Amino acid sequence: MQRPPHEDFSLKETKPHLGGGKITGDKLTSTYDLVEQMQYLYVRVVKARDLPAKDVTGSCDPYVEVKLGNYKGTTRHFEKKSNPEWNQVFAFSKDRIQASVLEATVKDKDFVKDDFMGRVLFDLNEVPKRVPPDSPLAPQWYRLEDRKGDKLKGELMLAVWWGTQADEAFPDAWHSDAATVSGSDGLANIRSKVYLSPKLWYLRVNVIEAQDLLPGDKTRFPEVYVKAILGNQALRTRISMSKSINPMWNEDLMFVAAEPFEEPLILSVEDRVAPNKDEVLGRCAIPLNYVDRRLDHKPVNSRWYNLEKHVVVMEGEKKKEVKFASRIHMRICLEGGYHVLDESTHYSSDLRPTAKQLWKSSIGVLEVGILNAQGLSPMKTKDGRATTDAYCVAKYGQKWVRTRTIIDSFAPKWNEQYTWEVFDPCTVITVGVFDNCHLHGGGEKAGGARDSRIGKVRIRLSTLETDRVYTHSYPLLVLHPSGVKKMGEIHLAVRFTCSSLLNMMHMYSMPLLPKMHYIYPLTVTQLDSLRHQATQIVSMRLSRAEPPLRKEVVEYMLDVGSHMWSMRRSKANFFRIMGVLGGLIAVGKWFDQICNWKNPITTVLIHILFLILVLYPELILPTIFLYLFLIGVWYYRWRPRHPPHMDTRLSCADNANPDELDEEFDTFPTSRPADIVRMRYDRLRSIAGRIQTVVGDLATQGERLQSLLSWRDPRATALFVIFCLVAAIVLYVTPFQVVALIAGFYVLRHPRFRHKLPSVPLNFFRRLPARTDCML
Repeated sequence: MQRPPHEDFSLKETKPHLGGGKITGDKLTSTYDLVEQMQYLYVRVVKARDLPAKDVTGSCDPYVEVKLGNYKGTTRHFEKKSNPEWNQVFAFSKDRIQASVLEATVKDKDFVKDDFMGRVLFDLNEVPKRVPPDSPLAPQWYRLEDRKGDKLKGELMLAVWWGTQADEAFPDAWHSDAATVSGSDGLANIRSKVYLSPKLWYLRVNVIEAQDLLPGDKTRFPEVYVKAILGNQALRTRISMSKSINPMWNEDLMFVAAEPFEEPLILSVEDRVAPNKDEVLGRCAIPLNYVDRRLDHKPVNSRWYNLEKHVVVMEGEKKKEVKFASRIHMRICLEGGYHVLDESTHYSSDLRPTAKQLWKSSIGVLEVGILNAQGLSPMKTKDGRATTDAYCVAKYGQKWVRTRTIIDSFAPKWNEQYTWEVFDPCTVITVGVFDNCHLHGGGEKAGGARDSRIGKVRIRLSTLETDRVYTHSYPLLVLHPSGVKKMGEIHLAVRFTCSSLLNMMHMYSMPLLPKMHYIYPLTVTQLDSLRHQATQIVSMRLSRAEPPLRKEVVEYMLDVGSHMWSMRRSKANFFRIMGVLGGLIAVGKWFDQICNWKNPITTVLIHILFLILVLYPELILPTIFLYLFLIGVWYYRWRPRHPPHMDTRLSCADNANPDELDEEFDTFPTSRPADIVRMRYDRLRSIAGRIQTVVGDLATQGERLQSLLSWRDPRATALFVIFCLVAAIVLYVTPFQVVALIAGFYVLRHPRFRHKLPSVPLNFFRRLPARTDCML
């Protein structure tokens, strides 16, 4: 496959006509000032009256057909009603209008052929314009006419006007470009929509002890543990060390719960009778609505809960014994002081605690205009030709937005604008583009079609200047098993407005996460497990919305699979570390050149600077900070002027090996043949072997340091102890500045006073023993 040139993957600055005029960088006054205006002809069909009877029964089943050139929209029909009320809006895009007359026809629904009942005609040149915040146009009654223009019985109430996408009628209107979409489900799937993530809580279950358990076998010591289930999350404590009928655990179990709390917490106390056999000693169900909520680290009151004996099935009948003798002691609370992490930590869009009482005031507003896309790749074939039905999803904080779907277009124009409150500048907004595979309703029935990903863009708010409008075309890059592929470009306008500069600057001194994360930190394993549960809950709840935001869309936006092993990502991270250490390595090489007198003038100047700093040590810190200040001011001239975007070279995606990519796209557990898995396993073993060697070398150096004083090598330790005593006496009687000067001039000595063999201290250190001798 031929690899496209790198400039294809670059960010491009654009100059669109935003809000009807060219943007200048200043804030515009219009509501839709970050998108290009799109003109629409709106037709609101309100109701009809006094319609004539058409059927034999003396009634009619009326509906309205709104026709403009080749585009035709219809209202729903009412059975046996001569005064129907529809209140439906139709929107025709001005770019696609080729007719000069709008026709609204009232028809009678019939089995064979729908009967004509009358029509109203409008000349488009006489239609008024409306621009919000003007009041909506009042609908008027129009007398129905026949095809010759003669008046008929019956009237139709209509309003017709020219408007833009800023019109209140726009989101719910039937659009002319969606004429090919069938069914109410299909129409719902193409509309724009705002979603809210469910409110997530951490549920802490502190299992303390149980009392008076009744094990089935009284002759053995019970091995008791507690199993807790919430929805599809199941956790268990360790087996109690006190093997009695009054076991103790004092162990925390953490769950993720979402409002509204639909499912209770179910606890069961179980006895490990045999390796694969457990006996349930008692159960209890706790509704979360009655659980205490805490905002800080103060412990909530513990409670005793009665345990019911489990249900025993005997000869097809359920026999339930309730034993109130057994009970369990627990402390259960919903944690409001944590932020429930449902995104990758690096791309978090929200860092606030769950409890609203702990929220700080907002520091600004983020406005995003989703303008259009260019050069989208064909995603599917329909009627023998390639097509793409694209829509965008943007996620920031708890608010998700989904634009309308543009049917059958490789260069869709959305021109939709959305706003979010910002509480922390060190957050990321994610915008994804997807292909809609549910246009004709019933996607789940039709073989479970999934919306395909076209690409996504991440923008970190802290990298944006405030009050500046960024208009850029971002490459949509997706990694395929065959390599990285550019799927098109998305055109965005972004503005971050700060309401209080002082509050925003203050945020940089605050902890990134709420304080409970630092007072009672969760373990890395807990956080990983809880993040997985949180993303599952969010994707499940949003997929139940109408229209649904599907599971594959939510998981792609939340970077669900980013923690999986990838050779490509590992290489990229290694090169990132080398990039960070590159500066230190460069300084080390420069100092080595100074020591070796490669440039005598520079070395002499360094001697003079060193002499000044030793004689006037109070200048050391001011000199360092002044130097950093001057570097920062110098670099200001070359500060980044564009937001960051996906970098294929940094990601090692442009030269990734096909086999490594195939491994990255493999399922977990693997679905590849045994010989490929064996080859990959051997490759991992060789990489792990190198890492093992490096870790071993680091441990060896640390153990050599410890052995200086451990008398493991008695002669080496004796030498070091004597050296320490002599050094203490010499340093006590010699002024520190003299010692510093002698040491500095020794390090910077001329090459003719050096020899190539290692120094005495280094030889001594390398001879020290380490614990490698004791390794098997």
